[in-house]
Amino acid sequence: MGGRPSSPLDKQQQQHLRGQVDILMRNFLPCYRGQLAASILRQISRELGPQEPAGSQLLRSKKLPRVREHRGPLTQLRGHPPRWQPICVLRGDGRLEWFSHKEEYENGGHPLGSTALTGYTLLTSQREYLRLLDALCPDSLGDHTQEEPDSLLEVPVSFPLFLQHPFRQHLCFSAATREAQHAWRLALQGGIRLRGTVLQRSQAPAARAFLDAVRLYRQHQGHFGDDDVTLGSDAEVLTAVLMREQLPALRAQTLPGLRGSGRARAWAWTELLDAVHAAVLAGASAGLRAFQPEKDELLASLEKTIRPDVDHLLRQRARVAGRLRTDIRGPLESCLRREVDPQLPRVVQTLLRTVEASLQAVRTLLAQGMDRLSRRLRQSPSGTRLRREVYSFGEMPWDLALMQTCYREAEWSHGRLGQLAAPFGFLGMQSLVFGAQDLAQQLIADAVATFLQLADQCLTMALNCDQAAQRLERVRGRVLKELPEFEGDVLAMGSQALTTEGIYEDVIRGCLLQRIDRELKKTLGANDVSCTLDGCLEVPWEQEGADEETEAEREEGTCPRQPGSGAQIQPLCPPPSQGTFQS
Repeated sequence: MGGRPSSPLDKQQQQHLRGQVDILMRNFLPCYRGQLAASILRQISRELGPQEPAGSQLLRSKKLPRVREHRGPLTQLRGHPPRWQPICVLRGDGRLEWFSHKEEYENGGHPLGSTALTGYTLLTSQREYLRLLDALCPDSLGDHTQEEPDSLLEVPVSFPLFLQHPFRQHLCFSAATREAQHAWRLALQGGIRLRGTVLQRSQAPAARAFLDAVRLYRQHQGHFGDDDVTLGSDAEVLTAVLMREQLPALRAQTLPGLRGSGRARAWAWTELLDAVHAAVLAGASAGLRAFQPEKDELLASLEKTIRPDVDHLLRQRARVAGRLRTDIRGPLESCLRREVDPQLPRVVQTLLRTVEASLQAVRTLLAQGMDRLSRRLRQSPSGTRLRREVYSFGEMPWDLALMQTCYREAEWSHGRLGQLAAPFGFLGMQSLVFGAQDLAQQLIADAVATFLQLADQCLTMALNCDQAAQRLERVRGRVLKELPEFEGDVLAMGSQALTTEGIYEDVIRGCLLQRIDRELKKTLGANDVSCTLDGCLEVPWEQEGADEETEAEREEGTCPRQPGSGAQIQPLCPPPSQGTFQS
């Protein structure tokens, strides 16, 4: 963390990595270009199509989620030099910086170092961290005779903060007090989450196109499972993709030759990974910067080309979808009954428990905040006091300590979500946890914005305190009434367009959505609860008849399995030959 004298990579290794990044960009950018077209079509069709009734009347908060800046001294437990006390600063963009002295930070000096928090996991247990460190080099497990005890964390630490990353050097700190550790834990966890979900929260067509392109690229590489590789910025995501591809070879070629033993060897391995990650990230960033002018021009051109012809494109797309649906109906339904139907109740219940616990915490937190405002209004009609309470209520979505009650519910579900790994090859637990936490924060922000606007409309100077409190009670009930209507939206899914492969996926996805929708309604047990899945609104063809099937169709057609690891999710049916859909 204090800096290394030189990179552990020689020139040949650096040149090899540049070549691997170039190959990645050459193979990925065609997928990205195609998905940019799909994303623009999706956006335009959504703008021009019939507007579905809103699932909720909550206003959309104009405030964007942001990382709360935090700073203070921390003791560095491992690095060069060891056990020094830099001033650490968590910036609003989710970067952690460190300065040698407080004056350097206050005077706007350059930090000694910094790191983006994308992909890190925070641990506050020294025993758990050492167990993780031991697992990095299992061949030398228990061999700690040549280690320096102090530098390798053998001395007990009272209030540790360990930042672990699968491809980067670990950061090891300790705080002076339990209160300081708690404050840093909340700040760092918020930075990790918001830095990680920047693409998922974006409404820009290019962000959606990028995520779809990453998924398709990895499918072409034979990866059909789901994991947390899409957390982070576009360059960070591509870096994670390539690091996962290169890791087995890197481990086989370099790990046996690392010096040291036990945890010293594990630490050397993280230093090597950090150097590889830095080189790949630099290459991916440069490649995306070089593509940026072409992307901007392509987006502008697609907008001009697609918008005038969108109705024709959608009609042709619907015709192709209809033919594909007819061709694969028998094998697809057979696969769905065999592979999906037996497992769907378990998956839906697992996911709903994750979301419902967070939503219940949201309702409780909102009710407490609104009740507090009403009590303050009855007890102390002071305008200054009330304004202070209103401001505090408005800041609730960004208050790390208050929101922790909602975030903790999602974190506790991590282990339960891990049960989906073995039967389904699903490894995206952290993404789901972050998604539930993002949903909780957005709901709180929207509900707070709605409450404040409605309160502003109904409160007048002519009202006494009791009358004003009664009106706030009615606003409270109205806001809380809207929250359950979001429960079905968490399983939103998207679609592709313009290519035969994309339309093919949409046909299968549409059938899956119908089954998921049915299972959600059955599980929630209330026909009047909105379970509309957002992705259904994006499929521009009719779904009537998708459930209709003759007995002969049910018995004919099977879905051959694709070759691959048993732990991976395989495609339900082999896609048609890839090609661009011409109008």
